[in-house]
Amino acid sequence: MSILNKGKPKPKHMKPRRRWRTPLAALAVAVCMAAAPAASANMNVIDVSGWQSADITRVVDADAAIVKITEGSWYANPSWRSQIEWARQTGKACGGYHYADGGNVTAEVNHYLNQFNGHVGQCVLALDWESNGNAAWGNGDWVRQWVNQVYARTKVWPIVYVQDSAVSQIPSDVRSHCMLWKAQYANMNATGWQSTPWNAGSRGEGMVQYASTGYLNGRGPLDLNLFFGERDAWQRIANGDRGKTGTEVRHDPVKPQVTAAPDYDAMAIRVIRGDFGNDPQRRQALGGAYTSVMAIVNRRLGGGTASTGANCGGVCVTVRAGDTLGSIAARNGGTWSQWTGYRSGNPDLIYAGETVCRRAAGSSTAIASAAGGHVVRSGESLWSIYGATGWQAAAQRNGLSYPYVIHPGQVLR
Repeated sequence: MSILNKGKPKPKHMKPRRRWRTPLAALAVAVCMAAAPAASANMNVIDVSGWQSADITRVVDADAAIVKITEGSWYANPSWRSQIEWARQTGKACGGYHYADGGNVTAEVNHYLNQFNGHVGQCVLALDWESNGNAAWGNGDWVRQWVNQVYARTKVWPIVYVQDSAVSQIPSDVRSHCMLWKAQYANMNATGWQSTPWNAGSRGEGMVQYASTGYLNGRGPLDLNLFFGERDAWQRIANGDRGKTGTEVRHDPVKPQVTAAPDYDAMAIRVIRGDFGNDPQRRQALGGAYTSVMAIVNRRLGGGTASTGANCGGVCVTVRAGDTLGSIAARNGGTWSQWTGYRSGNPDLIYAGETVCRRAAGSSTAIASAAGGHVVRSGESLWSIYGATGWQAAAQRNGLSYPYVIHPGQVLR
């Protein structure tokens, strides 16, 4: 789960003084509560989703892997079973998370548990609480209902992931049961494992995601995390209260529900952000929604007949190892600033295998509109969109504060 506005984003923070924390011995009851500090062997954890390869959890070195299982009540990561099984076969602790769309709580719980039920008690359960595509963002009661329903059916309290700046959205009663998984980056530089990430433990979290630009064993970018505890603490979270009665607790069968039609607009935002990768992986992930979602993506990015600003003009290339936007422009025409679509949002950071496209000449300053606003494209900033005299007013209009991070697919007023 790689969000671009976790905590103080891009660059989000500076590198800190390490704060040692408890090995979380009391996690089985209240995994967020602090105990007397004690030095312990912490765990290096990756979290992955469907845009990464099915064997990513096999080929990288980590102590644990958390895999995206579902999103909303409509999407399931087509690679999650392979990613979970490779993690377990290579000796890693496992976890599976649900990305909240903020729709019907019960429908989202059902969808998640229908997929992941067989791993309850073995892998950590988790809720990914982010702003993108989340209709309930800001509503802590949605989080409360979700974790309570999951617990009622599994006797396991899930952990809750949220960016540093939105920790206050997680209610105190949820914090008393559920370990906080905080996201807060020092910068967007490529990195390997860090034993002392900046500001680690500042929110009383049990795990911190400190980078979305990790590279391990030549693979990346990856989300890197540090869990403040050892394997036994992780497994107590995974097992929850299932063994307290002396018998295995089996949650009630979850029956599929008839839910509302998929939110194609939310799915399009995720495509623009790069969560579903490129074809054919994207086509497999979106399934029957592919045509409808891509029509929206093309309208927003100007790739269809109804252009609203940026125009890729049909010139798209796959990034090769060692490429820069400048070298791509030299081979394929245009200037480096006309090439867009890189998922990092940073024109100096592009990845081999991703697709970038060339906008038509003169379109780099054009404003794409959606419902009277501007749809953010990869590589843009408030300054590049609104100029030196208008960016501050735009920040105020949109409720943005320092360091004024925006992300692809976001609509600005």
